[in-house]
Amino acid sequence: MTDTATSAGTGDAATGPAGPALAEWLAARSDPDLVTLLELRPDLAVPLPASMAILAARIEQRASVLRATDELDTLDFAVVETLVVQGAADGRRAEPVPVTRLRKLLRDRVPAATVDASLAKLRARAIVWGPNTALRLTTAAQEALPWPLGSTTELPDALAEPEIVSALADSTPQERGLLEKLASTGPRGRTRDAAPGTPEDRPVQRLLARRLLNWIDEETVELPVSVGQVLRGEPVTDPQTLTPPRPEPIKHSPTDVNAAAAGEVGELLRHGASILDALGQNPAPALRSGGLGVRELRRVVKQTGIDEARLGLLAEILAAARLLDKGTPEPPPDPDSTDDYWAPTTSTDAWLSVVPPRRWVVLAQAWLELDRFPWMIGLRDANDKPLAALSAELRNVHAVRDRHTILRALAEYPSGTEVSAADLGRVLAWRQPRWRRHYRLEAVERMLAEAQALGLVARGAVTSAGRALLHGSPEDAESEMSSALPDPVDHVLVQADLTVIAPGPLTPELQDRVSLVADVESAGAATVYRISDTSVRRALDAGATAAELHHLFTTHSRTPVPQSLTYLIDDVARRHGRLRAGMAQSFVRSEDPALLAEVLAAPVAGELALRAVAPTVAISQAPLGEVLAHLRAAGFSPAGEDSSGVIVDLRPRGARITARQQQRPNWRPNPPSTEQLQSLVAELRASERAAHARPGQAVRSDGSRTSTAATLNLLQLAARTRRPVHIGYVDASGVASQRVVEPLKVGGGQLDALDPVTGAVRHFTLHRIASVALVE
Repeated sequence: MTDTATSAGTGDAATGPAGPALAEWLAARSDPDLVTLLELRPDLAVPLPASMAILAARIEQRASVLRATDELDTLDFAVVETLVVQGAADGRRAEPVPVTRLRKLLRDRVPAATVDASLAKLRARAIVWGPNTALRLTTAAQEALPWPLGSTTELPDALAEPEIVSALADSTPQERGLLEKLASTGPRGRTRDAAPGTPEDRPVQRLLARRLLNWIDEETVELPVSVGQVLRGEPVTDPQTLTPPRPEPIKHSPTDVNAAAAGEVGELLRHGASILDALGQNPAPALRSGGLGVRELRRVVKQTGIDEARLGLLAEILAAARLLDKGTPEPPPDPDSTDDYWAPTTSTDAWLSVVPPRRWVVLAQAWLELDRFPWMIGLRDANDKPLAALSAELRNVHAVRDRHTILRALAEYPSGTEVSAADLGRVLAWRQPRWRRHYRLEAVERMLAEAQALGLVARGAVTSAGRALLHGSPEDAESEMSSALPDPVDHVLVQADLTVIAPGPLTPELQDRVSLVADVESAGAATVYRISDTSVRRALDAGATAAELHHLFTTHSRTPVPQSLTYLIDDVARRHGRLRAGMAQSFVRSEDPALLAEVLAAPVAGELALRAVAPTVAISQAPLGEVLAHLRAAGFSPAGEDSSGVIVDLRPRGARITARQQQRPNWRPNPPSTEQLQSLVAELRASERAAHARPGQAVRSDGSRTSTAATLNLLQLAARTRRPVHIGYVDASGVASQRVVEPLKVGGGQLDALDPVTGAVRHFTLHRIASVALVE
């Protein structure tokens, strides 16, 4: 808000019907009341109002009133509407309403104590003001009503939700289209078919007869609130119901809820790692709009076995956690046909190395603070095109707020309590009727489904770890999830068919070693691995020895190691490494000249342009990785070595993108502290006192020596006689203010003065003092 706008608002307040009275009521409020007002309506304090009249003007502004009413519930709006109907907000013709009349009007539906509590809530926000004998309402409050005026105070003969659904089912497409038009554009519509005498078979007349429309006049009809809610998929709320809905919860054991969540978290972490591995091996080209295309999404689906909807959700979460990003990966894909790819970041390896509970916290926090709606992936945009995962169209400024509101409402119920999405939506719509469109059944259901996929919700109830995370304690959330997840096991079951069964999540060290020598055949609560020639050779390529592999299985297998596995390891190890490849560009060597001669005689020698330089050494201009791949494809078992002859691990590590800081941090309001607000209120009191002080002898500084000397003399006189002065001061930001102070000392280009409101000594730069006047 600019100073110009503030000044204009001040003028309006000074001359308007509510301005002086509202300003006087504000001035009579206690300092804690004003601090509470600024906490609830922080926009009123920016910039600091110079007087109560300016504060009163801001309180009346429409935009500020609409923001202040977003948190009001159905009962609060019933009080507001009743005051509007009684004329408490009619500008100059406003008729103050005594609280006794308000209680009498609502006593059939709510007790007096409940009405008083609602009034206290409205007074704290300065939406209702004045004493109990003369309540008044800010003029703009009527515009904030979430339903047509009269919905609460009048008692229409409205249809119940089942009756509306039945009537809509019997409607013709033309009638349904007319109703949906009103539901999307506004409840009132003009039509000639509303006039008396119109044939009864006309759509409007049929809708009026079935009470799906209300008659206003000969040219106007109105869509009932509840009908519009059904058509838009919103929770059906009754403005006449002034008590909150009471859901019918289902009770579960908290232990069972946490156990179910642990199973989901295990799948979440496994699927997340699979997606990162798939995109690391084959980064996905980004669309021009920045998203992940359907073709690439389905490729990853086929590679990982994860369904499309879940893969889209996990991709969004991984990107929010900075584990997946768009850019140029290293090494670059071959062929490099586009500018940007979706690939794992360098933070991925660190994330994969930490314990599962900590990995879960990273993903869960990223989802909670995600300013996007992943559940909208696949829906159609305004141009009837499907919304792509990771595209900009999924961003929504209300995503974080809606997500937290839904989960916090569910967390209000005792641990293990399941509340249906429909009941939860009705409760939220009653609490925040201005936001009821955000709590459509589809939105609540899908958001709870996402929370369940992340282990924050299970069996319709918030988990213990989810509650801790919602309360802002990642450490406690990690501890709760650690308790829920099964303990890692340090053993496997080796079968005669060369499969290895892990009966639970393995310890990190054992997991790495088993994954090196065996391939995952099926994953789940119990993971099945299969050992083959290729997997054993992979372990040997990584530097493991046959003795180490035998020791691994004899030490960690709870079943006897089958003889077939022993033979397999020994056979692969016997052939492995007899042929060595290094870098010349590349070289191939073998202690067995006959083996090298066999290689040189094979077609692969021509493909690699191998040339013998000794009976046991040949060289090639192809890279070492290519030499190894071609020799293995030809049936040989070469091992890679470095310049010292030590076997090196040349397994592909996957592409990575350098992790970046979040480019667009989510905006979060930074409200002032209570101490800061107390200081602002003190400043406002001082300005108000200065505005009402009666100045006597005055000096206005114009920069000349004469006026400067007169200012100094007057300040020094006031300091000697301990008389208060009224000063006009312009701070370093150019903001002018008025205040009354008691000068203590003048010198060194500075005035030291006591502020009688705060009792603190303040310092003023002399050349910034625009005027000085003794207070009579």
